[in-house]
Amino acid sequence: MSSSTSAPTPAAAVAANLPAPLSPDEFRAFKVREIQPISHNTALYRFELPHPEQTIGMPTTSFVLTKFTPAGSDKPVVRPYTPTNTDDAKGHFDLVVKTYPNGAMSSHIASLKPGDTLEVKGPIVKYPLAENQHKEIAMIAGGTGITPMLQIINKVLRNPADKTKLTLLFGNISEKDVLLKDHIDALVKQHPGRLNVVYTIDKADNPAEWKGETGHINKDKIKKYIPAPTAENVKVFVCGPPGMLKAISGSKAPDFSQGELDGLLKELGYTKDQVFKV
Repeated sequence: MSSSTSAPTPAAAVAANLPAPLSPDEFRAFKVREIQPISHNTALYRFELPHPEQTIGMPTTSFVLTKFTPAGSDKPVVRPYTPTNTDDAKGHFDLVVKTYPNGAMSSHIASLKPGDTLEVKGPIVKYPLAENQHKEIAMIAGGTGITPMLQIINKVLRNPADKTKLTLLFGNISEKDVLLKDHIDALVKQHPGRLNVVYTIDKADNPAEWKGETGHINKDKIKKYIPAPTAENVKVFVCGPPGMLKAISGSKAPDFSQGELDGLLKELGYTKDQVFKV
């Protein structure tokens, strides 16, 4: 007698019974599998999960904490990162890290070679994002601040039932600093009408060839590309260097909570409930 319910594949059955590879309560060591340069000063570091059928299990939006203790010190360095792989990627997770100029943690990660390990803890949820929670999501990102935005974009676009409209305003110093541009452009082509992306750089090396905006993200660019504060059920996510965050939305509070809304978004009439500092 046949059953209307098909049995899970062996791989799926294995994956369903595996423990979560990450823990929000303890740091665990993950081995570097490979390193892929993606720009003149940035690389993708792929870390191996314990089992090839495991997925990292990162809710949107969430991040991991990384840790290492410098030689000659008893005080560990701890920094947050947002994995850039899709949530169904099996057997690995990816961190995009600046190789220079860099801080203590990025310098440490840049020194790692395949086979070396990094201590990681998580996931730590920032903003639980549900299907169709917002009619429109706008993202203002700078530099490596693109990584949590990719997490949002991937989650929405991979769900055919999620009709949220997405807009990304992505600022960088130069064309060569635009991270993961090929990947982002491919998503735009794959999902016409659902994802609009605008790049802006401080100054174009070849103005005649550059097709994006130039100059810092300012009031005019926000008004031109980002849904107005009067739009129905709009949410604006902001992530980037401290100076950019301060100018656009105001800095986070000293305890890393959201703090008060300030900067250009406040001046343009957005409310604290409409803005989230990632």
